Amino acid sequence: MSTFNRRASKRRRRRPPQAFHAATATEERFLHQAIQNSKLDRSRSKDAKLEIPWGPVFFPTIEDMEGSPLTYIEKIRPIAQRYGICKIVPPKGWDAPFSADVNIRKRFSTKNQLLHRLQEGISFGDGEEYNPVEYQRMSSTFTKDFKAKNYPNDGIADQDGEVDEKARFNPDNLERDYWDIVETRSREIAVEYGNDVDTNEFGSGFPLSERGRCVYGTSDPEKEGLPESVYGTSDPEKEGLPEPEFGTQDYYRETYWNTNNIPWAPESVLRHVKVGINGINVPWMYYGTLFSTFCWHNEDNYLYSINYHHKGAPKQWYGVPGTNKDAEGLEKVFKNYLSMKMRDVPDLLHHITTMFSPRLLQNAEVPIYKLLQNEGEYVVTFPRAFHGGFSFGPNIGEAVNFATHDWIAHGASANERYRSFARPAVFSHDRLTFTMAHHLEDQTSYKNCKALLDELERVVQEELQSRKKLIASGVRDVSKIISLPKNRLDQLDEESADYDDKRLCHACKHVCFFSAVACECSHSKVSCLRHSHYMCRCPTERRYLMVWSQEEELTETLKEVGNHLDTLEKPQEAPVDISATLEALPVLAVGAEKDLADNKNRPISLEPYTAPVSMVPESHISSNQKPSEAVLPEVTTDEDKEEGSEDDVEVIAVVPPGGSAP
Repeated sequence: MSTFNRRASKRRRRRPPQAFHAATATEERFLHQAIQNSKLDRSRSKDAKLEIPWGPVFFPTIEDMEGSPLTYIEKIRPIAQRYGICKIVPPKGWDAPFSADVNIRKRFSTKNQLLHRLQEGISFGDGEEYNPVEYQRMSSTFTKDFKAKNYPNDGIADQDGEVDEKARFNPDNLERDYWDIVETRSREIAVEYGNDVDTNEFGSGFPLSERGRCVYGTSDPEKEGLPESVYGTSDPEKEGLPEPEFGTQDYYRETYWNTNNIPWAPESVLRHVKVGINGINVPWMYYGTLFSTFCWHNEDNYLYSINYHHKGAPKQWYGVPGTNKDAEGLEKVFKNYLSMKMRDVPDLLHHITTMFSPRLLQNAEVPIYKLLQNEGEYVVTFPRAFHGGFSFGPNIGEAVNFATHDWIAHGASANERYRSFARPAVFSHDRLTFTMAHHLEDQTSYKNCKALLDELERVVQEELQSRKKLIASGVRDVSKIISLPKNRLDQLDEESADYDDKRLCHACKHVCFFSAVACECSHSKVSCLRHSHYMCRCPTERRYLMVWSQEEELTETLKEVGNHLDTLEKPQEAPVDISATLEALPVLAVGAEKDLADNKNRPISLEPYTAPVSMVPESHISSNQKPSEAVLPEVTTDEDKEEGSEDDVEVIAVVPPGGSAP
């Protein structure tokens, strides 16, 4: 072979020209959306500052803190709910002890968040696993490195004695950095977020009640041996004592401001839910780092939430009011920005993986407000209010849900929305409302009792009308032939929740609480009365109606609630549409000016939290160790991890034509 040919053979061969293919309509839409989003993201200057108004801040008195948080929240609700979120700053003397064992050896999982892709709606990957000490150290190191690289002259004055405000490591500048990364993707940064950490395994930051006020708090000997981190205790000698005074050790255990206790407060609807549901009536812990993000979402079942900041750097919160107009406005922005993604994932908002810029909301005239949450402060979110935010450094928080009696209408709206996405609710809305109807002693407000009655009437009317239509169409009524267990209505316990999980509609995932349609072709599939025509292609006569609550029981419940309503004092004037009479919100929300003044130039904590020596278990301290030192937790092996299991779906009932109950 000649030299020329050898060289030619090593050359990269030219590929033949590709035939031109016109882009499909879908590809064109993807390209168009990418271009439009890019214009939105990159149209801002690097130094552009978000001008977001502050949300309201409230300062309860010691008397307020010695009472129920639900009573206080109801008092501030007319103002706070208009913003979607609010901050509550306890009075001087509040010093809740941090009770979680941060030296525990067990590790929790984290989520790997790509900040520069948070607006794309992609799922988070798995981060590393850490125990609390390891995570705090990692977070502290990451935050310090970011500061050293980007703010080396923080607080240093020039030769004229002036300090450049843009060189300060403070919330204003970090907020600008965060949205610069998220909006323009100018830098690629990944962070690890320790969200939804199970307090059953890792403990709550609050001390646990000794009067049975946290989940399953009991003196029942059968409960002995259960993890104290969730179950607490119930000391009969303490149950009859007066409420502890503000600031005492017992106060922090027993106050309903304790996140373990608030779902069980006397005014809370969730006190009827006796099964522990992580993140709902059992708190979750949150271990954060610089820029770790809790993405846009509203709470399960449109519940209230309360978040307490235990330790560390502050958190930046954003909130949108929970009105239909404002919540739907955010959803519209979300759909427009990620329209192509939502073709494949219609319930993308429920995945809590997207953090689009407040600038997009402001451009769409959707109101948005912000809060800065420091150590020892609460943030409350209201029903259906979208919220999100991020951390400014290493921190530890804790959150739980609650519901007051005014929540009923919001819960009904959430229930309907979940059915439209075929998303199971965390608990049956129908079960909870009928359980409330069997605890009428809790209904002391005419307005709230009327709301409960209206919801019950709506549900029962649809139920009974649907039964008649199905039977008229040929579906067999076997309620006189088979005997099904009656619905338990004194409380929602573990057994009830397990049974509800076995009667989810195959189409919309709604709990078929009162009745369900089944077919001879399946031993496990059931349908709600709305969607029986989707369950199979069998003739109608092969289907049958299974009834747990007879018509007489339903109508009797309505009668009892109506009679109780008549005993309550009716307001003098008819209810008024509050939204039509509200004045425009002030430029600066109530309490915001005082809060800004109180926290002006407050430094951001960069150090990891370390437990006082008195809180370090003896197992973590060696015999030759100085009292002020603590041993690092050991690495957890895979053998220490527990594997989960799934319950099998059980057949509820199968009835042959003309047959009897099994």
